Amino acid sequence: MWKCTVCGYVHDGDEAPERCPKCGVPKEKFERLPEEKANPIERSRFTNQLLAALMGYAEELEAIADEGLEDNLDPGCKGVFTYVKRFAREMGQMAKAEIQAHIQKGKWG
Repeated sequence: MWKCTVCGYVHDGDEAPERCPKCGVPKEKFERLPEEKANPIERSRFTNQLLAALMGYAEELEAIADEGLEDNLDPGCKGVFTYVKRFAREMGQMAKAEIQAHIQKGKWG
């Protein structure tokens, strides 16, 4: 695993790419990541994808709740949709915060 020292792009492979796909610097600007830094990135990739999926589902839930609140059939339904909207926002923010923590800990790439 190689990391661009300019932009942070992470490349999987035995060698660094000729140029960074993100910022265009030459391969000399890449550093090989030691195993203790590469392993957390590799291990967290799946979880990061799951967290990103949760963020997408949270947006969908919030949109559905908004439709239900607009329909306003009765107080029971309004209570359900109000709860779901609040829950969806919290779930999305929690997933974002966890991804942010992974980035700060170098578990991203």
